Formats: sequence, C-alpha cells, structure tokens
Amino acid sequence: MAPPTSTTVLLHGVGLDATMWEPVQAELAGPTLALELPGHGSRPALRAEQSLSSLAEDVLRRMPEEPVHLVGFSLGALIAQHIARYASHRVKTLTSVSSVCQRTPEEAAAVEQRLQTAQQEFEAGARAAIARWFPAGTEVPFEVVDQVKSVLLANDRQSYRHAYAVFARGDRDIGDELSAISCPSLAITGELDPGSTPEMSRRLAEAIPECRLTVVPQARHMLPIENAPAVAAAVRDLAQASPDAGEGENGD
Repeated sequence: MAPPTSTTVLLHGVGLDATMWEPVQAELAGPTLALELPGHGSRPALRAEQSLSSLAEDVLRRMPEEPVHLVGFSLGALIAQHIARYASHRVKTLTSVSSVCQRTPEEAAAVEQRLQTAQQEFEAGARAAIARWFPAGTEVPFEVVDQVKSVLLANDRQSYRHAYAVFARGDRDIGDELSAISCPSLAITGELDPGSTPEMSRRLAEAIPECRLTVVPQARHMLPIENAPAVAAAVRDLAQASPDAGEGENGD
C-alpha cells in the first residue's frame, strides 16, 4: 500500500524540542512536520500561566490547514488529544505516544512532587528525568542521551515551569472529553515506562472509541528515541487504515 500523502505533524514533550522526532521522521514515508511547543526551542518564552487549551490553540495556528496525521508525545499527546477533540476537522488520525491518562490520586501526587522540584530545583529535576528516561544499562547511545540532556538543561526556566504545570494537570482537563474523539486513534507506550505507564495507555484506549493499543516490549518513556521504527510503523499502519487512506495517493 502506498504511504499516506497527508502531513504527519509531530508534537514533542515538555522540556524537549523538535529534534527528538528526527529518528521517527527518518523512518516515516511521506511529509512530516515537527512543531515546537510554546515556550520551547525557538518559540517565544512563556511568561504567564498556561492551560491545555492555550497550548493547543498555539499549535493549531501553526498546523497545516488540511487534515493531518497528528502524533503527540507526553505533553504533546495531551495537546494532540485536545486538538482532536475540539478541532476534529483538522485531524485525520491521532497517535498518543507515552501519554498520561486519568491519573490516580497516587499518580497525581507523584507528578505534583516533580512539578514542585521543577519549580524549586530545576537542574535537579532535569537530571532526575534523564535518569528515569535513560537508566544505567540503556542501549541508547551516550551521545544521544547527552543531546537530550543538553536540550533539557537549556530550557528557559519560567517557560518550563508553566509547561510542566499543564503536563501535570492537563489529563484532568481532557479526561472527560476523550469519548468524544472520533478519528482513528492509537495509544502507544513502552512496557517499562514508569510515568506514562502501559496501564495509562490502556485507560486511554478504553476512553477513546475504537482506539488501538500498542505496548512496545523493553522500552521506556523516550519511545521515539529508543525504538523509532516501532513508533513509525504504528503511525503508518494507523494512517493506512484510516477511512480515506487511499484518496489522492495514486494521482501522481
């Protein structure tokens, strides 16, 4: 089957930037666009509190006008879900990578603790995140881990705090609306992800009608970096299974 011609738009996670998607982009056929979230990368700094809605509106203004295959990672997944819910005409398919969903009280308390660390001891929190994402014995090359760490530590501190607050609480905002998402969807995470757990992806797959679920063996939170082929294959399969997948693909 021919690859989809619609653009695949990729949204990264809090504290990261568009470069995290390079391994996945190299695996995907067809056009891709990795957008940087508000307050990240080259985007203007955030100087006021944000909401999931405000971040989604900013991203939506920079997306192609035509419907896209929308892929979000972590915070980017929450933003992608918001767009799929409230701007459904702009989304052909939705893929949520390493997404949180309907946190339990214990899970909510844990992320609130990490938010407090981010607010008071940014560098300590950033280094703890790297340790969670790439524990001792990880097969991800050192230079790749070092690049991710450099991006994380280079964050504007205030922007990071505002974005992390949305990540910590955004699942409450979108949780009750997930059942209204109507496009073909996928929840995919790593088997060993301690934060965006397989159980959370199962909750997401149960909440979104006819949502696929994929758990990648032996992978942790940074799934697009750890196993880009698995992510790309899942995104491609979902796009090819969408109702209008064949439209316009044989015209050239």
